Amino acid sequence: MSGILFHKYGGEDLDSYYPIRPECQADVPKVRFKARAGKTLSARRWHAAFSEDGHLDIAKVLRRIQRGGIHPSIKGLVWEFLLGCYDPNSTFEERNQIRQQRRQQYAAWKTECQNIVPIIGSGKFITAAIVTDDDGTISDKKVLQWMLGLHQIGLDVVRTDRSLVFYESETNQAKLWDVLAIYSWVDNDIGYVQGMNDICSPMIVLLENEADAFWCFEHTMRRLRENFRTNTGMIGVQSQLSTLSQIIRTIDPKLHQHLEDLDGGEYLFAFRMLMVLFRREFSFVDALYLWELMWAMEYNPNIFSLYESNSSTSDGRQVNDKQLKQCGKFERKNVKTGQPDKTSALSVFLVASVLETKNKKLLREAKGLDDVVKILADITGNLDAKKACNEALKIQKKYLSKSAKQFLYPNVWWHWAAT
Repeated sequence: MSGILFHKYGGEDLDSYYPIRPECQADVPKVRFKARAGKTLSARRWHAAFSEDGHLDIAKVLRRIQRGGIHPSIKGLVWEFLLGCYDPNSTFEERNQIRQQRRQQYAAWKTECQNIVPIIGSGKFITAAIVTDDDGTISDKKVLQWMLGLHQIGLDVVRTDRSLVFYESETNQAKLWDVLAIYSWVDNDIGYVQGMNDICSPMIVLLENEADAFWCFEHTMRRLRENFRTNTGMIGVQSQLSTLSQIIRTIDPKLHQHLEDLDGGEYLFAFRMLMVLFRREFSFVDALYLWELMWAMEYNPNIFSLYESNSSTSDGRQVNDKQLKQCGKFERKNVKTGQPDKTSALSVFLVASVLETKNKKLLREAKGLDDVVKILADITGNLDAKKACNEALKIQKKYLSKSAKQFLYPNVWWHWAAT
């Protein structure tokens, strides 16, 4: 893109890729991420990582991403691999066939939806209800339920990343609405839940083709969809909050007890961070950087085959020595220690790292849950994504080590934890 500014240290001003509306400049968090020559995955290094027929050296790519993220010019393409849309061991031709099949599938779903609500695909979207619960003209329960949620998607679209110039365009807003509407049609078990708009928005910005953006979002939701499941008396992200509680209780029993005393032992104050993967705590650019660092660190070479088989029972952690080298830092540790729990995502350890950085302040100043929320709100715009991920890895190592000791020496452990 034109107008890219270069700093004397070689970093780029990434506002030229994701420009901010002038009236919003003062309200958005400061951007910390800079593309760094020799660290950030560049377009040149990305293309050089492919063999002549298209096989990708994913281990080399992961190392580069974990060092310095991905250059904006190739983010969308790289994300498709990180999220398991494509197998690094496939050829250019094989991936092209998959891409075309997926585009056709998306087009078929979109046609289904257009036949019910013609505004879909028109470049416009709705923010007002078009049906009611007691609409007697619609006998199909799935259709009625889906139509009831369309205006809520529209209301959320209007609020999504409003600071970006990209979303000044109604066409781009409609593209986000279309993808979310069609996803809620396809995944009628969970449908649409607020927060999915924050997860989907970057895919709309990064991938020009709407179908490609949909599949990138769909694969992201394979990781996150249980977070959005709501049952009577229980929220989907609660399992991750329970894991977070277990981690803090293990690595920092004093802080955990303090939070318990404040009636914060369920860690509901961390709900938003986990639900939308820190979107509100970072600038748009830094949120993308954080996500790709996390996905690179969590990468497992079996992710594509696991998703394609649609099997929840097959064990993606069964890897050989060659595949182990293709795992990200976080996943490699999980594989070696046999940690299969999906609730122990890197994001949970990221929240734990945030709590640890605020440990002294929380212990000294938090007299109630409102104080906890206020102290944690101070991290908005002040977190360094790379540092946060590295701290999360340290906490993972500490947690796994202490968990092992707890398992081997339970009596000693409880005596130590109580002192």
